[in-house]
Amino acid sequence: MKNDDERSDLAGRVALVTGGARRVGAEIVRCLHAAGAAVVVHYRSSASDAEALVAALNARRAGSASAVSADLLEAGAPEAVVAAAIERYGGIDVLVNNASSFHPTPVGRITRRDWDDLVGTNLMAPTFLSQAAAPSLRARHGLIVNIVDIHGLRPLRDHPVYSSAKAGLAMLTRALARDLGPEIRVNGIAPGPVLWPEQEIDAALKHEIVEKTALKRHGTPQDVARTVLFLVRDAPYVTGQIIAVDGGRGI
Repeated sequence: MKNDDERSDLAGRVALVTGGARRVGAEIVRCLHAAGAAVVVHYRSSASDAEALVAALNARRAGSASAVSADLLEAGAPEAVVAAAIERYGGIDVLVNNASSFHPTPVGRITRRDWDDLVGTNLMAPTFLSQAAAPSLRARHGLIVNIVDIHGLRPLRDHPVYSSAKAGLAMLTRALARDLGPEIRVNGIAPGPVLWPEQEIDAALKHEIVEKTALKRHGTPQDVARTVLFLVRDAPYVTGQIIAVDGGRGI
């Protein structure tokens, strides 16, 4: 039985969400599923979370959710994830590049491993996922949504590699919108303080970050998920845009 938040606007459409087992990714999965889409949940190591999420969604609508595991930094993994989604549902209408690594890299302590991880998850993987998905997306007039970050638009202290990778993802969004149009729309979302990193953050720093927003409060994963849904369902003439969901942090 559907609850009051569920609709069937996206019935017959298929969404692949990378990093979709937990946190913001899981909320995006739930939101698109509630709107009627079938969903493919990519995860790397969060098997129990992915399995629980898929089971809950399939209990609502049998066969409407599945999971695929892959380390997107491995050669061929992005292509394999896309192939698995297409094999399961016959095609892809929506690709949400959400999977991301995040950790500080102060200048003087940056390692090649940091570079490979941060640039790999935040820029390389979305590039190859988008390339692999493009034929199916083109045939179905689909779209790509990249989860960028406000720190891809304005740098975060002690995070030069992460900030640079997200800046690259913002440019990739615009470049793909030009190269893949008119059949495929490509947009990005740049969240602000909607969910704190899993690394411990000092309460005073949290307060300082929130005070820098125009709305003087942090957002929620639902704010990001609803923006994804807007781009998927309600914005057929929007492409090449980065939408800030940051409470006015970037003003």
